[in-house]
Amino acid sequence: MTEPKQDRSRQTRQRLLTTTVAVLTSRGWEATTVALVAAEAGISRGAVQHHFPTREDLVVAALEHMFAARIAAVDALPDPGESGMKRVRAVVAQLVELVGGDLFRAALQVWTATTADPALRAVVVPLERRFGKEAHARAVRLLGVDDRDPEVRRLIQATLDLARGLALADVLTDDSRRRSGIVTAWADQLALALDLT
Repeated sequence: MTEPKQDRSRQTRQRLLTTTVAVLTSRGWEATTVALVAAEAGISRGAVQHHFPTREDLVVAALEHMFAARIAAVDALPDPGESGMKRVRAVVAQLVELVGGDLFRAALQVWTATTADPALRAVVVPLERRFGKEAHARAVRLLGVDDRDPEVRRLIQATLDLARGLALADVLTDDSRRRSGIVTAWADQLALALDLT
């Protein structure tokens, strides 16, 4: 039995978006061309252009796909089930893991490209802002704090900024051992500051 044409089209589109993000991650912004994505996905260039007429269309759709995947990962963070200091440590560790990884590496390629491309920046900034808001909201829910307090809000933002910085350091070298100590130290300070000990 053959798949309906619409299902095949949806699967092809999904494969192109996933492949584009993978190429961004492994090869960088400049190398992410329609021809390379088509070759990596095992799809003809004509089929790619049927779904995405230009490189910009493909990349923008891939960015939206990537940011949707990052937000889905935020939503999927499990409740650690601990309390007090253990809970804060678990939440901070989850956030650090969430912010890093392949999607971070792809995002980093895109952020770098936005410095020279105002049109790309106009697409990326709202997506990144939405991701930041979702990550912040999930951190607040997992920690069980009220971020209407400006100090709490700043502490949550500092946690997310720390996670981004640690992810950046990990791009160059495996920084997991040092990162683990920093995560624990920050989580302990955060628990004290939020009175969650």
